[in-house]
Amino acid sequence: MGHPESRRNYRLLSGVLFTYFLTWSFSFSLFSIWLNQSVGLEGQATGLVFSVNAIVVLLILPVYGYVQDKLGLRKYLLYVVAILLIACGPFMVYLYGPLLGHDLLLGIVVGAVFIGLTFGAGTGVVESYVERVSRVTGFEFGKARMWGSLGWACATFCAGYLFNINPHINFWLGMASALAFASLILLVHPANNPHQEEVFDQKASTLTVTDALALIRNPKFLALSTYTLGIASIYTVYDQQFPVFFASTFQSQAAGNAIFGYLNSIQVLLEAIGMFLAPPLVNRIGAKNGLLLAGGIMALRMLGSGYADSPAAVGALKLLHAAELPILLVSLFKYISVTFDARLSATVYLVGFAFMTQLGTGLLSVAAGMIYESLGFQTSYRILGMVVAGFVVISYFILTRDTTVLTSEGLDENEENYHDALHPTSNRG
Repeated sequence: MGHPESRRNYRLLSGVLFTYFLTWSFSFSLFSIWLNQSVGLEGQATGLVFSVNAIVVLLILPVYGYVQDKLGLRKYLLYVVAILLIACGPFMVYLYGPLLGHDLLLGIVVGAVFIGLTFGAGTGVVESYVERVSRVTGFEFGKARMWGSLGWACATFCAGYLFNINPHINFWLGMASALAFASLILLVHPANNPHQEEVFDQKASTLTVTDALALIRNPKFLALSTYTLGIASIYTVYDQQFPVFFASTFQSQAAGNAIFGYLNSIQVLLEAIGMFLAPPLVNRIGAKNGLLLAGGIMALRMLGSGYADSPAAVGALKLLHAAELPILLVSLFKYISVTFDARLSATVYLVGFAFMTQLGTGLLSVAAGMIYESLGFQTSYRILGMVVAGFVVISYFILTRDTTVLTSEGLDENEENYHDALHPTSNRG
């Protein structure tokens, strides 16, 4: 990270991730609690909200991925996300909440479109863009993504307390951080020099829909999709209503809400530390083994939740997310970089991971809501945990073994991947 533009982009894009996740956390860290306690939705209706949200995101993710890859280093799609972020406060307070109470199905559909464009698919756009710039200008993505975790932690630290005062406060604070996000995006110069940016964008413009569609027939892409469907999507379904489960272990619901907010902040602070430590760990064990390790931690947390019998035990299991997420994200982007055409990095991430996660979530959320109501949270968690453990074993045999040596600082790797972006025919795999 010796180039001045690299250091500048690292600072600016760390701020971009910080403010994006700050907005997201203020708006959605207590989303299921807000639906249940403020809007008045029960378990099955809440599951329907999550399910439709996931289905709408399925329609957005392939478009976002292809457009972002086609744009290369240009920021037009980030500007769209910034505008939607700024509108999030008024939308949640004045339109989405009242509409859910007045006309549930219409509210669900309208909310799903907005949430999908802004957060469901928007987060993938922001993360994949930062990862791309990190490869081009030479800094480690995980160290920048650490600031996203810190942003989430800062919001969740006070979100539960503020929710008990007035749920709308969180949405307005999210709007304020969205204004900062937009300002930082305007200042980013995504390459070390104009010529480098021009060459990258010219190569990106050669990408065609046929190139993207060819991924469907790629066995390596199908293997990554299987990992995502069988592990990440089930884990997402498990985590959706975890705040409700956690609050139910307390005698006072308000106390559960507040403590969950504090616990979430601790978890995300630990997650930020994990983002800093994950790159050297993944570089040492390899991207494939990193994905398997993350899946194993997910299965452990889910199975443990099925047997935990106290708020302290449930809270301790919550903190495992701080280890799983950094390893997963760093491993995933490194796996994509050494396995697929560099021009398609956003498409692979947004479709092979984010799309497949949402597909599984959309298929399972309503069923999971019904299972929670009929069997209870803990029995359901045991079943889901065993399924995830099985897919971890399957993934060991189908994921591609790393074919390149990953560096600890990321500079040599970034230079190699930048070369691949300029010369895609020489790309590995």
